[in-house]
Amino acid sequence: MPQQIALVVEDSPEFTRLATALLTAEGFRVVHSATGEHGVEAARRHAPELVLLDVTLPGLDGIEVCRQIREFSDCYVVMVTARTDELDRVLGLTMGADDYVTKPFSPRELTARIRAMRRRPRAAAPSDLRVFGDLTVDPVAREARLGDQVLSLTKIEYDILDLLTGTPRRTFERAQLMSTVWGGDWATDDHVIDVHVANLRKKLGESASAQRFIRTMRGVGYRFEPSPTDQPAPALR
Repeated sequence: MPQQIALVVEDSPEFTRLATALLTAEGFRVVHSATGEHGVEAARRHAPELVLLDVTLPGLDGIEVCRQIREFSDCYVVMVTARTDELDRVLGLTMGADDYVTKPFSPRELTARIRAMRRRPRAAAPSDLRVFGDLTVDPVAREARLGDQVLSLTKIEYDILDLLTGTPRRTFERAQLMSTVWGGDWATDDHVIDVHVANLRKKLGESASAQRFIRTMRGVGYRFEPSPTDQPAPALR
């Protein structure tokens, strides 16, 4: 199996050395870019599995870099920021980041988050194809289609959809979603789940005020609830 690549987009030499050592210990081959523009180019050229992306960069800032990377890649994107403003974190997640950490952070915590993301299962039996009206979820291909269009989902957006559609009408608490999708050895705040679900809803052509597939269970979490005309079709073999 070829060695996976991690891209560090950061203009601080100190953080770059720390991140490179951490990611090398996790088995990655690490490449580095010091500006936003070069980070986008490096993501195109190297097709990394993981991008550690600083928010404050020369040229393009990290939020714009994340937006551009999401136009061609579903790699894991973890934003690293010294800012504590919630708006910055929400913007990063809205642009497609999978997670964020705030400087200063614990290397052990970042390592745990990366390991949790990489542990998520990637395959399922072919008979698990799920069809709900014009929505099709294929766990083997890790692909979702709405009508004839393949949805451009991030890894975490797909994993949330996969989990919810695996057991329609089951309500998942936010803590259950975080534990299953991210892994059980670290915790994040509930708002991360809410932003990822909002992004997923937008790609499914719905919203919190016009729910079709994903229902908000107030004070609890979310569930996938197809309408009577969206009943799952028999599994295709």
